[in-house]
Amino acid sequence: MSKRDFLVEIGSEELPPKALFAMAAAFADGITRELSNASISHGAVQWFATPRRMAVHINAVADRQPDQRITRLGPAIAQAFDPSGQPTKAALGFAASCGTQVESLQQVDGPKGRVLQYVGSKVGAQTTALLPDIVNASLRTLPIARRMRWGAGTEEFVRPVHWIVMLFGASTVDAQILGIRTGKASRGHRFHAPREIVIRSPASYVSSLAKAYVLADVSERRERIRLAVTDLAQSLGGAAVIDPALLDEVTALVEWPVPIAGRFDAQYLELPQEVPIATMQDHQRYFPVRDASGRLMNSFITVANIESRDPSKVRDGNERVVRPRLADAAFFWRVDRNERLAARCESLKTVTFQSQLGSLFDRTQRMAQLAGRIASNVEADPALAQRAAHLSKCDLLTSMVAEFPELQGTMGKYYAEHDGEAPEVFRALEEQYLPRFAGDRLPETATGRALALADKLDLIAGIFAIGQKPTGTRDPYGLRRAALGILRICSEARLDLDLRELVNNAVALQPIAAAEGVGEEIWLYIAERLRGTYLESDPAVTTEMFDAVLASQTSSPIDIDSRLQALKAFLTLPPSISLANANKRIANILRKAGAIEGTQEVDRSKLIDAAEQTLYDHLVALEPSVTKAFAHRQYERALTELAQLKENVDAFFDSVMVMTEDAELRANRLVLLSKIRELFLRAADLSKLPG
Repeated sequence: MSKRDFLVEIGSEELPPKALFAMAAAFADGITRELSNASISHGAVQWFATPRRMAVHINAVADRQPDQRITRLGPAIAQAFDPSGQPTKAALGFAASCGTQVESLQQVDGPKGRVLQYVGSKVGAQTTALLPDIVNASLRTLPIARRMRWGAGTEEFVRPVHWIVMLFGASTVDAQILGIRTGKASRGHRFHAPREIVIRSPASYVSSLAKAYVLADVSERRERIRLAVTDLAQSLGGAAVIDPALLDEVTALVEWPVPIAGRFDAQYLELPQEVPIATMQDHQRYFPVRDASGRLMNSFITVANIESRDPSKVRDGNERVVRPRLADAAFFWRVDRNERLAARCESLKTVTFQSQLGSLFDRTQRMAQLAGRIASNVEADPALAQRAAHLSKCDLLTSMVAEFPELQGTMGKYYAEHDGEAPEVFRALEEQYLPRFAGDRLPETATGRALALADKLDLIAGIFAIGQKPTGTRDPYGLRRAALGILRICSEARLDLDLRELVNNAVALQPIAAAEGVGEEIWLYIAERLRGTYLESDPAVTTEMFDAVLASQTSSPIDIDSRLQALKAFLTLPPSISLANANKRIANILRKAGAIEGTQEVDRSKLIDAAEQTLYDHLVALEPSVTKAFAHRQYERALTELAQLKENVDAFFDSVMVMTEDAELRANRLVLLSKIRELFLRAADLSKLPG
């Protein structure tokens, strides 16, 4: 079986930059998945993406499927032949469906007796015959939020398609893809090399495009931009601020990157540095530049998609664009400070947060109550936390945030500082949104932590209360991000908070009556995010271990972590498996026995078997030190001491009949088992661990 390289390129109008790389990767994944489904072997896979194309190159693709052995079971022998031994319609029909004669069928033992069996083979199809369907299947599953049509055709894609290259080795795979006939003709740079380029083979794809001013390899293009921007910034006497997300976006916007430096008026450096940075990064896709001391310079670097004969014109054009935006920002900065931030609180009543959850003013009132409660538990000043909550959304009504929404919180900090608010308050206004994404920084102030937790708890409680909880594919309010933020703040800042209680408080503050059990549902939603975090980051933690700890009814991430670490240590002890199995047995016995009648204390005089007497005496001896260890959350120490009961528990189950007919003895033994189980449950429910 011979092998050849495969190449497919989709050429289109400019593709959306923020979704480009995810689409290109999904395109490659889809093709490799379909090849595997068709049992076609292949080698390394590489995808390419530029503003005008997505492409996939796969090495060493087999030129045909392997032949397949086909085995089919047919009707039972009793139904396949009549009393005279002649084939019935059932046998004839089965043979016909297999493309053979009854005489060629085998008789074998089936699941329910002797049956007819067909054994044959299917010749593998040629890969070139399968590739069009494979590519189309991958295109249909691309993560495209909105597809569009163009011209008079019915095909749909994210942008109008102009050409398709599809090669298997040096040969064109003849097909119709997205309404376009495939071929070898690609396109180079829109301005530098607008004519068709013939791709002779998949291996020549990258080099052919490079000659036409297109760097198809994303990694190469990204690195070229990074190095060129870095070098240009150094020539200006500074260092470029290269945000990874911006670098990716710029990489997706250009095919032939040419960095160009520009300048803006130094007066705009008097603005809070986040303002010119937001103007350059978020609005213009420029890279800001800082000097050696870290201060922002009045320079920027843009990346053009063309080698201009007169770079100064490109520079002038970019400077003309950024100048009015900075002038507007300076105007907003001046005007916004004419009114105190607190004076905008009343106007929050006119802004709806969510139709069922009231206005932004209502939301800040709820946040203030929550923040005050949290602050009192994290050594923060409740009054400062409540003040920060009341001011938390006021900057949304400023002109600056209306123009630069990404600066919400940040501008609140600056305006509150200008108004003379306490440092803890104005810093908390910015920290309320932290962390904004995975790996983002956390609030550093106690007031900021309280406010950030209150903001996220109120959001989750409100959205769950109105019945719009996230699904597997939709999370429009970012509740998953909010839940992870709560957990990160509690865990990394070591805040020992009862999240179940705080969630119930947040639900109770909502303006609508939530369905029964919503608070517990929210806590379990947050706990699931915590479970996922452990399973991803700690190979020693299993889902059964997490369930065992969660069953102990703790809802503090700090306490959960302490219990998990103790459980990990306990499971390394030889008695752990035996005690886990004993806990399963105890749990089953207690569940089947139901409510225990009479006293809940063990009566030693009714312990008539030596094994139960020894178990009880050892338990009584251990209980004071174990209880003290639990009180100080020394779970590892407590479990280690409880592990000493292993032999006593084993002996008890070997010689004692718990469910004896004597009601008093039975009740006494059930109370003894209940005491053992209650002690272990103070750390974790060992019955949930695998035996």
